[in-house]
Amino acid sequence: MTDTLFSSLFLAVLVATAAFKLWLGYRHQKHVADHRSEVPREFAQQITLGAHQKAADYTLARLGLGRIDLLINAVWVLVLTLGGGLQWLHAAWAGVFAEGSLLHGTAFLASIGVLGALIDLPLTLYRTFVTEARFGFNKMTPALFVADTAKTLALAAIIGLPVIAAVLWLMVAMGAHWWWAVWLFWLGFNLLVLLVWPTFIAPLFNRFTPLEDERMRGRIDALLARCGFRSNGLFVMDGSRRSAHGNAYFTGFGQSKRIVFFDTLLNTLEPIEVEAVLAHELGHFKHRHVTKRLVLMSAMMLGLLWLLSALMATPWFFTGLGVTAQSTAMALALFMIALPVFSFPFSPLMSAWSRKHEFEADRYATEQSSGEALVSALVKLYRDNASTLTPDPLYSRIYDSHPPASIRIAHLQGKTL
Repeated sequence: MTDTLFSSLFLAVLVATAAFKLWLGYRHQKHVADHRSEVPREFAQQITLGAHQKAADYTLARLGLGRIDLLINAVWVLVLTLGGGLQWLHAAWAGVFAEGSLLHGTAFLASIGVLGALIDLPLTLYRTFVTEARFGFNKMTPALFVADTAKTLALAAIIGLPVIAAVLWLMVAMGAHWWWAVWLFWLGFNLLVLLVWPTFIAPLFNRFTPLEDERMRGRIDALLARCGFRSNGLFVMDGSRRSAHGNAYFTGFGQSKRIVFFDTLLNTLEPIEVEAVLAHELGHFKHRHVTKRLVLMSAMMLGLLWLLSALMATPWFFTGLGVTAQSTAMALALFMIALPVFSFPFSPLMSAWSRKHEFEADRYATEQSSGEALVSALVKLYRDNASTLTPDPLYSRIYDSHPPASIRIAHLQGKTL
């Protein structure tokens, strides 16, 4: 392949993907707007017209921001690649550190991440303090936002910089088969994060307190016993400090597993509904969904690292994306930028697999708890989180990791649509 051909292919796929995403967004927008005036029949007894219209308006507002974000990201990718941005950054850091050195590569890659975060910042601020606030979801104060940002930057520096340096070192030191070494490092790092996240990192951002409601604890302990799940504790997270959205999850790995409830969730649902929601989460554990996803991601990562090793030996991979500096760090940067452009066609497959897991977890929840309680809990969560009940079917099939509300409820009630 020539560099001109690869440049043309990259540009064509980038434009086509952006256009297709915009078209999907407009389909979704029209479908939601067209169904805004009437609550779907199956939800008419539980959700008011006002709540349904709020969900529609919230969805439309988020879609508008999503379009802006999509266009900004597409332009940013072009600026970095064919626009010469990466080449300029690479040369700029060569004036500080020796070109091709570990320090040079680490600084170069870190600067791309910092610039990307700065570009995302205005939309993040608008999304948090305008859109989320407009619909009554934002509880974040400016001071808390600054504190969270500072902590995130500190963690990125303390953890991210050594990880970048380690990957670059392995890519050079391990010879032609470096991709095996980097893959093993990546796998070990992710397992380590699963172990330390619940105990050391998550508490930096939220307060986790043991669940004190004895009746609730008794109900949950009985559920855990039925499901054969051992946890390192039941905790309540102060999610209401930042958002009115509610959720529940279990996190960790091995002996560090813990179950976490958002305080907003406990304030909204009845005890039997909380049990049913947790039974769904335990369904993911019982069906080993987390393990299956980790295995798939590991296999994909190994294949991608091998692909990167092959592309690094082809000059057109560099020149076709607008750079002449053929360093290890540059190859890694180009690969991380180009991969999302070419991988979008796989999104529907991953979404379908995730929805299959959700159906399996729902089925498990009905076996271990109450299907009726899970339905009522989900309806409350759809209402309180302003989740649209009328997504465009094609948009949902491509993007959504969870089944649409009407299909999910119908499955839980033993119906078919």
